[in-house]
Amino acid sequence: MIFYLYVLIGVIGGIPGGMGMGGGTVLIPLLRLVGVEQHAAQGINLLSFLPLALVSLISYEKRGLLKKKRATFYAVPALLFSVIGSLIASFLDGVKLKRLFGAFLMILAVIQFTKRKKSDKIES
Repeated sequence: MIFYLYVLIGVIGGIPGGMGMGGGTVLIPLLRLVGVEQHAAQGINLLSFLPLALVSLISYEKRGLLKKKRATFYAVPALLFSVIGSLIASFLDGVKLKRLFGAFLMILAVIQFTKRKKSDKIES
């Protein structure tokens, strides 16, 4: 039965991940709900991200949606800081890491709900 639960979690986390909306923001909390330890949940998320990203990149490229030049400006610092972030995470205990991730999600939610696009301002 637990196998089917993990498959369901993978489906629920894979859809936003494939859309480029950060499947980990869904996958990690779902894994935590079924008792997976915080570090393990984040590791599972990172491992599952690799094939997900490859398939998504191919799909975006086929549709002409991939902006390679723009992505380079984000990818280089992101790679550097991902190393720093992984080192920080490896030194934090599970409780602190869980709280940090929760705070990140709350900040992200506030930004998303309060941010307005230029097109939204024109319509109002």
